[in-house]
Amino acid sequence: MSKKLSINDIANELHVAKSTVSFILNGKAKEKRISEELTERVLKFVEEKGYRPNQLAKSLSTGKTKMICLLVEKISDYFFSHIAFHLEALAYKNGYKIIYCSTENDPEKTRELISLLRARHVDGYIITPPPGIETEIQALLTDGLPVVLFDRYLPGIPTDYVGLDNYHGTYEAVEFLVKALSKRIALVTLNSGQTQMLERRDGYMTALKKYKLKPLILKVPFENPMETTVKQSLQFIKDNPDIDAIIFATNYLALSGIKAINEAGLQIPSDIGVIAFDDHDVFRIYNPSISAIAQPLDEMAKQLFKILLDKLENRVRLKDLSKIIIQPELILRGSTTDTLVRK
Repeated sequence: MSKKLSINDIANELHVAKSTVSFILNGKAKEKRISEELTERVLKFVEEKGYRPNQLAKSLSTGKTKMICLLVEKISDYFFSHIAFHLEALAYKNGYKIIYCSTENDPEKTRELISLLRARHVDGYIITPPPGIETEIQALLTDGLPVVLFDRYLPGIPTDYVGLDNYHGTYEAVEFLVKALSKRIALVTLNSGQTQMLERRDGYMTALKKYKLKPLILKVPFENPMETTVKQSLQFIKDNPDIDAIIFATNYLALSGIKAINEAGLQIPSDIGVIAFDDHDVFRIYNPSISAIAQPLDEMAKQLFKILLDKLENRVRLKDLSKIIIQPELILRGSTTDTLVRK
């Protein structure tokens, strides 16, 4: 196996100073007034020899690893995986790599992951935080590491944040169902104090109050396996036979809920209308197709990466915080069609 080429080898071969080679490879030739001729000679040589810099040594000299972390609830989830897809493309285009981690909404696991990532000298963090990690987030900020929270935030911890107008999303969905003559509209949500879930519930409650309708809410534990959620949803439907529409607060709750509706022997949308918060590819091909409160994933990813990159490249001061709220889109499909002509 041939010896890996080092900066010392390049400097000795070309009879130039090691520091000169380092400046050229780090894009500082003009700043250090190194001639174009010498710069070209060095770059041509390293290209011919297939030189690859030692990333650890480079990070020690520059203070940057060019690595960022995406720390989410569950990377396999449709919403988070699509955000990751868009972020990875943006990161690669700008010379960064992404490390993905799933917290499973577990604060202890999140603490361990943050500790591990700090030891790896990750440059910046994009996080959907579980409750109880305020101290760890504050420590990252205190140590000058850029952190952008998304999907949910931590009240009392000032950070950059990108999220959806969750309140408006459920409010608009309820309003549509009311105008389509639904009178008993239920909400199936998580038993969670996370900000995005509270906002979705508040939008639902406010809309019902406006139209003088009674709320009907099923709260499902986050830790539930799918079959348990199906059973709980089925029992909820049986206990409330007058339900004529359900809004599901996440797409995976909707998938369980649709299965429960089928097991109850009900037809969508003639017996019961369905709207899911967060779109999903399955919703487009299911028969009938499922209406959804969709999040603009590409726009959310662009805003997340822009805020983080501006901090990483020192274009924006760490203490100058941004809060971006993106509007959802109510996409109407077959699961709400018949509500328009229901008795």
